[in-house]
Amino acid sequence: MEATIRARGIRKAFGKTTVLNGVDLDVVRGTITAVLGPNGAGKTTLLNILSTLIPPDAGTASVNGHDVAASPAFVRESISVTGQAAAVDEILTAAENLQMLGRLNGLDRAGARRRSRALLEDFGLQEAANRRVSTFSGGMRRRLDLALGLVAAPPVIFLDEPTTGLDTRSRRALWDTIHGLRASGATILLTTQYLEEADELADTVVVIDGGRVVANGSPGELKAQVGETVVELKTADGGLLASIPTDGTLQGLRAAMEQIGSSAAPGTPVSLRSPSLDDVFLHLTDAATPGTAAQKALL
Repeated sequence: MEATIRARGIRKAFGKTTVLNGVDLDVVRGTITAVLGPNGAGKTTLLNILSTLIPPDAGTASVNGHDVAASPAFVRESISVTGQAAAVDEILTAAENLQMLGRLNGLDRAGARRRSRALLEDFGLQEAANRRVSTFSGGMRRRLDLALGLVAAPPVIFLDEPTTGLDTRSRRALWDTIHGLRASGATILLTTQYLEEADELADTVVVIDGGRVVANGSPGELKAQVGETVVELKTADGGLLASIPTDGTLQGLRAAMEQIGSSAAPGTPVSLRSPSLDDVFLHLTDAATPGTAAQKALL
């Protein structure tokens, strides 16, 4: 499969602190890749290198066929970058923001209006087109920020923690928007502090720790590395009494229940739980670098 984003041996240090130490990455065209890692792992630094904002100290990278060091202008023409804060002009309306950026991207007045209308519809903002952005909710601002990044219809989209600060409803609405971008053929690389978000959105998850890639695969593949489905026996207040591995089949479930036997009091809650990306993250990062799970807060 063709890789739209490719990095090999990327290294970056700030002073005496090495942030990236030989990172390899491939993002297949038309897919979503999520980059996870503990605090200081280098996720945002990697995004900044790929988007030509900072140079690597060593290694090579290309985006949409263009080398980030040799052809940064062509890379920038191929990408949209959305950061953690919405970069919109609050004094202007949503339509005015989009039309202004369209003109800056070389569209004539009529073309900028057409592109603005299309994006407002795509992002569910048509009813708020003539409202000042200062009146928008956080979720609406984030959707407008994404729309602004797509005025020039770039094939590659970088999202740095796109749902930070959003409530649950707004986050899920933005997930739908990101799914729609992939369905339209865009290649998306995102960082996120929400493991649930990576599980929901990503075709591939890359875990970075200690400046290196410690895992790379689909969410399902990474979960399978951690362990099997387990039957959990809990107290009435949610405390864990027992965790019994099972292969997830009916036969395996019956065997687990037989193992519990009569040891559990009547009415004791029993649940079936599959490994989550939380389990994957804690397992991989604890194995890769010293420190407790509590010290490894996600960016």
